[in-house]
Order: sequence, then structure tokens, then C-alpha cells
Amino acid sequence: MLQPDPTLLRCDGALEAQLRALGYASVAGVDEAGRGCLFGPVFAAAVILPPEHGISGLADSKTLSPERRRQLAQLIRRRAAAWAVGQASAQEIDRLNILEASRLAMRRAVEQLDPQPDMLIVDAVRLDTEVEQLALVRGDACVECVAAASILAKVSRDACLSAWDAVYPGYGLRRHKGYGTKEHLEALARLGPTPEHRLTFGPVARWAEGSRRMRAAREGSRA
Repeated sequence: MLQPDPTLLRCDGALEAQLRALGYASVAGVDEAGRGCLFGPVFAAAVILPPEHGISGLADSKTLSPERRRQLAQLIRRRAAAWAVGQASAQEIDRLNILEASRLAMRRAVEQLDPQPDMLIVDAVRLDTEVEQLALVRGDACVECVAAASILAKVSRDACLSAWDAVYPGYGLRRHKGYGTKEHLEALARLGPTPEHRLTFGPVARWAEGSRRMRAAREGSRA
């Protein structure tokens, strides 16, 4: 398997340049967003950047402000050679587990790319695909195309959660984006889980079981 020169692992396009020099014409970065959330889909993005993309400030999306992420996402969509976003639903997460659902969302993003890449750089995991790939821990912090993918995945998921906030008011989804904050946990205790909560995740599972027992008790008292 191809191993990158560790001195090139900095977010300045050097690794992508090394791969192009080795004959890979179309290198895609792949990353996900939302693995640790209690609500909603996990999102993933795949991005192929041209050598002279002119986008400065690409970095792990978690280190950027929401406004900066949105600005960079606009530039990425405009200047990328190709980009795509995929997702796996809360129901798929519960059925498969979060790791496999994240890999599924990543694969869906890659499959939408046009042109298709001949090399993938994936943040931390390997995908079920015949495309050659590198799995780099913290790839979103040191490889430009992976950082770009992390930004698109995060911005896309944040927009999705803001839309869900109108469907399920009272949970604060627009503010915490589905993470297990105090506000979110208190809403779960008060309102119970929605159909879009990840029922296999511990905090949600506890409140789902509590809601089930309360319903059973109410039904029993009516009998």
C-alpha cells in the first residue's frame, strides 16, 4: 500500500501534489460530520480540488467558526473539480452502528463524484470500494482535500439540523445541532425521543425506555 511521506502531512496541498506526481490524476478527500450526535443523519462529503484552487484557510471544520465554514463551503463548491455530499439516516445508524453508517455515507458521497477519483484520502477509516485509498488519522487537519470535505459535511449537516428544528420544536436542534448538550438532554427528558433520534445511542435509549414504561403504565391504569 502507498504510504505518504510524513513530512508532507501538513494542510498545504503537499500530499496531493505528491500523489499527482506518482500518477494519480484525480485525488478526492473524504470526511464525515455528526458521528457523536444523538439526532439525525451522519453526513459525509467527498471533494476533488484542482492543483491551483486558490482557497486559503482550509482546516479541520471543528476549528473554524460557523461563518468561516460557510464562507469556505461556498468557495469549495465553486472551485472544486468535483464535490458531493452523502448521508446515512438515523434508522440506518441504529441498524448498522455509527461506524458502518459513517462509512456508508462516505461511500455514497464518493459514488456521486463526477469525474470519479483514482485515489481517496479518507479521514481515519477505510471504505468498501475498489478505488485505491489512504486512511489517515486526523486527515482533516493536514490534507487540503480532506479538510474541504470536512467543511462541506459539517455545513451540510448544520443546515439539515436547522431545518429539522422547525419540524421538532422544543429540542433546540438549531443551537446544539443534535449533540448531547444539557439543553438537548433536558428536552429528551421532557418530550421523549423523536423518530429522527438515534435510538441505540445511550442517552436516547434511556429516555426511549422511560417513555415506553410511562406509556405502558398509563395504558395499564386505564384498563
